Amino acid sequence: MSSLLRFHQICVVLIGTVIAATLARGIARDPRYGRPSSPAPKYLPVILVHGIFTGTSTLNDLVAFIKEAHPGTNISNIPLFEDLDSLKPLWEQVPKFAAAMRPIMQQAPNGVILLCFSQGGIMCRGVLETMPDHNVHTFIALSTPQMGQYGDTSYILPALPLLKEDVYKFCYLNPFGQDVSVCNYWNAWKENFLRLKQLVMIGGPDDGVITPWQSSHFGFYDANEKVVEMKDQEVYKMDYFGLKTLDQRNAIKTYTIPGVKHTNWHGNKTVFDSCIKPWLI
Repeated sequence: MSSLLRFHQICVVLIGTVIAATLARGIARDPRYGRPSSPAPKYLPVILVHGIFTGTSTLNDLVAFIKEAHPGTNISNIPLFEDLDSLKPLWEQVPKFAAAMRPIMQQAPNGVILLCFSQGGIMCRGVLETMPDHNVHTFIALSTPQMGQYGDTSYILPALPLLKEDVYKFCYLNPFGQDVSVCNYWNAWKENFLRLKQLVMIGGPDDGVITPWQSSHFGFYDANEKVVEMKDQEVYKMDYFGLKTLDQRNAIKTYTIPGVKHTNWHGNKTVFDSCIKPWLI
């Protein structure tokens, strides 16, 4: 092979290499081809559960807030026991919510987040306590009557008598009382509950429905209608279902937000940004 031919071949190879490199740079810089980017962050799936007398549409604002804050998040707004069906006994509702959540959990090896409003928080706690293989990382309870509901609020059940004493009689002395979901609020399964990594409880003094409002933080009245805070409650001190253990892990966060009515919690952007968004990981 002549030296001239050899030189020609080398030039062809070099020119081809330069052209290929130039094209590659051009494609990388050309907006039509997009730019190299790091993988989008993957957030834990969020499961939403609505409250009493409502349905999934009530939580549309929350869905929008999450999508805006964390695009691409897998959000499941479970359409079970909506409107009047929400009055069915919790013992009937909890297993079906658990069954609906299970496949979502199975597709989420790093866990899921439960974001549950009002009675939905009782539902989610029931799932946590009765499902031995749940993988809930964080449970966010939004204005949930964790320690029960005391008496006279027309929002929860207008058909109930308004006197506190009569509510007690209806729920506990009436043979049909425990067939109504709200009567199941008054008071679990410790090992299952303690699979939880973080508990977030949100409530406030202007709620107007949860009575006392401190029930949203596991507080409740004593015999003299004086509020007893969570750490002085027997369920906490005796650690009946793991509340004290969770607290000792520094895994409980409470928020007290004034000026929010019960039906406005899930649509309040300030509440979302300050109390919910930080826990969506």
